[in-house]
Amino acid sequence: MRARAAWPMKVTAVRTHIVSCPVDRPFTSARGWLYTTRASCLVEIETDEGITGWGECYGPAAALKAVVDTMLAPRVVGRDPFDTSVVWEDLYNRVKDYGLTGLSVAGISGIDIALWDVVGRALGRPIHKLIGGAHRKEVTAYATGLYFIDQDRLVEEAVEEAEKYAAQGFRAIKMKIGLGDLKLDARRVAAVREAIGPDIALAVDANHCFSVPNAIRLGRMIEQSDLMWFEEPISPEDHEGYVEVTRALDMAVAGGENDFTRWGFRDIVAKKAMDIVQPDLCAAGGFSECLKIAALASAHGVECVPHAWGSAIGLAATVQFIAALADQPPAWRSMPPMLEFEQTPNPLRDHLAREPIVQHNGIVAVPDAPGIGIEVDRDVLAKYKVA
Repeated sequence: MRARAAWPMKVTAVRTHIVSCPVDRPFTSARGWLYTTRASCLVEIETDEGITGWGECYGPAAALKAVVDTMLAPRVVGRDPFDTSVVWEDLYNRVKDYGLTGLSVAGISGIDIALWDVVGRALGRPIHKLIGGAHRKEVTAYATGLYFIDQDRLVEEAVEEAEKYAAQGFRAIKMKIGLGDLKLDARRVAAVREAIGPDIALAVDANHCFSVPNAIRLGRMIEQSDLMWFEEPISPEDHEGYVEVTRALDMAVAGGENDFTRWGFRDIVAKKAMDIVQPDLCAAGGFSECLKIAALASAHGVECVPHAWGSAIGLAATVQFIAALADQPPAWRSMPPMLEFEQTPNPLRDHLAREPIVQHNGIVAVPDAPGIGIEVDRDVLAKYKVA
């Protein structure tokens, strides 16, 4: 670590970068969105010491750029990047009159991650060392995929993709459901389970497409497939509905990627509306807030398994966060939180970092480099930058 000239350090600039790349094979999920591109809003924070930090915001990139550039960045310039909580509270109190969730909090998330990255780089330590230390040096990754591509081969394509991930060494897979036909969903899940066998864990994700009765009905149909969890079965606003679904099914119910801040998760965990909460570090409030969400969940006996979707920056930050989460609950042979490793082709995930996050036999090593643990390749950034 190089010698510092003076304290405090100051933020001199907050820059946003919209990066985008085409999708080779467009895909969709139960939300009905056809993905033809992958895009993200990245946040770069510069300081007067020449140290730069990176963060990422989860959501529509152009809208997030506007939020960060116009509402948030001016309040961060001139601040000490070590004042992560002070900055977070100031930004949240600035935006909460205009919305307690969504784009404003996702914008804060990107800034918070970048500030922690600056702090880690300034101290020469990975972020997991700054938030309590690493409970593990490696994390188990589960492959997220099995979207809907070929409408004439919905079962066959899911089986083929699942077998590919199993051959790559993944020990757990998450597949999409929500085809508008409960029996077809159940048949698709059963076919994947048969293909990968009993030793690879399997989860399903409905992207909140079902009503409470249909979620319960389908859940009972697919329980026999021995599932890790049933993710986002119903609308994220319906916390009481989640209580009904969770109580009715003999398997874990998960959700929370569309919830924000400790206040958004407070009633969920107090009611045990979900067995597993899935805050997204790039949406729910960054490191500063997701640590509080995880503590809240732990106090109520609810597991925390973060959601992750985006570029190498968000993925690397999530690895740091998961490394610092305690086993849930502690045990001789524990079941630690897993890393969501989304597998649709995405150059922003695979090429933006000089040394990308990779898995070997379903395991991802926790980087020990400073900050979020990766270096952004500026040539790749320039290649995919659109604004």
